[in-house]
Amino acid sequence: MKTLRDAKVGETVKIVKLHGEGAVKRRIMDMGITKGVEVFVRKLAPLGDPIEVNVRNYELSIRKADADMIEVE
Repeated sequence: MKTLRDAKVGETVKIVKLHGEGAVKRRIMDMGITKGVEVFVRKLAPLGDPIEVNVRNYELSIRKADADMIEVE
């Protein structure tokens, strides 16, 4: 299983499934990260956390812990 955390800078991936439960999953979905959406990984912070991505034509910074819950292909 490949997660958003495993995606490399400059790579475009497609969301397959969201893992997690309750408020955490709802927060991720509210940010526009839902099944079938393409996400472009823009860059990593100097210390590796957070990850900056483009999703639905806007920039989003997401923690690695949250990115681990997002399965991609």
